Amino acid sequence: MIWKPNVTVAAVVEQEGKYLLVEEQTCNGILFNQPAGHLEPDESIIQGAIRETLEETGYTFAPEWLLGVYRWHSRVENVTFIRFAFTGSVIDHDPSLALDAGILRAGWFGVDEIRETAYCHRSPLVMKCIDDHLAEKRYPLDILSHCA
Repeated sequence: MIWKPNVTVAAVVEQEGKYLLVEEQTCNGILFNQPAGHLEPDESIIQGAIRETLEETGYTFAPEWLLGVYRWHSRVENVTFIRFAFTGSVIDHDPSLALDAGILRAGWFGVDEIRETAYCHRSPLVMKCIDDHLAEKRYPLDILSHCA
């Protein structure tokens, strides 16, 4: 059997000192996460981050930098995730858009508030990605390529 990690994408969006997070109903209760999800077949990694952000928040995300590539193993699910996290800006918002199933709401949260709720983060990657954003880690998007 060949081991295959789950590939996910995430958007780390900061605006006026607050970060965009989603509150979602999971099998482990209500948890907070960046707009994030699984990469779909025939989709570029960047396209996946744009799509997930729109589906989970109603915001149109414009990726500007790759924040990092992260590996995390969930002991609860016994699954390993490889996360491609991007940073950028939101350029539009459609509040009438129906959010993905399980998403209770999207909102903007300050860093202190996010740190205080670490016990209900979807994974330790939520805070790690914000810390990396605060540390101004950035990699050019052209580091990624998509071959059709």
